[in-house]
Amino acid sequence: MIITPDFLLGKWTYRSFLSNPDMNADFNSLEFGRGNIRIDTGPLNAFIGLIYGDGWQLALQGSTNFGNPITLRFQGKGIVSGEEWIYDYEGYVVNPWPNGIAQISAIVGTIVRTIPHSSGSGGTAPAGVVAQWIAVKQD
Repeated sequence: MIITPDFLLGKWTYRSFLSNPDMNADFNSLEFGRGNIRIDTGPLNAFIGLIYGDGWQLALQGSTNFGNPITLRFQGKGIVSGEEWIYDYEGYVVNPWPNGIAQISAIVGTIVRTIPHSSGSGGTAPAGVVAQWIAVKQD
């Protein structure tokens, strides 16, 4: 059985940022989310794992396309504070620079909130909001 390659397996630090082109926007105002991604062993071309942080987690399931770059498409689903959260992700494994120093494996991509859910401020986090994300390997 062919399985997920070792270089993808393990824990990644995840951060996502709102798509705001205003160069004067405060950097902290751009944060969309942060947490950890755990990529688990699975069959070839499958993407299986978990994205999680303090008090929340979403099960990840999707596919891996071994082109250049390697493309990941997956969905995160879970129950957070009693309601369903669903997000869709697309990511690209960044090729290492031949002259890079102390490089850490990275994935960059885009995310969309698939269904609305409550926001931390008492309102609604609407469906359709798109952000960009980066994950760097912890292992």
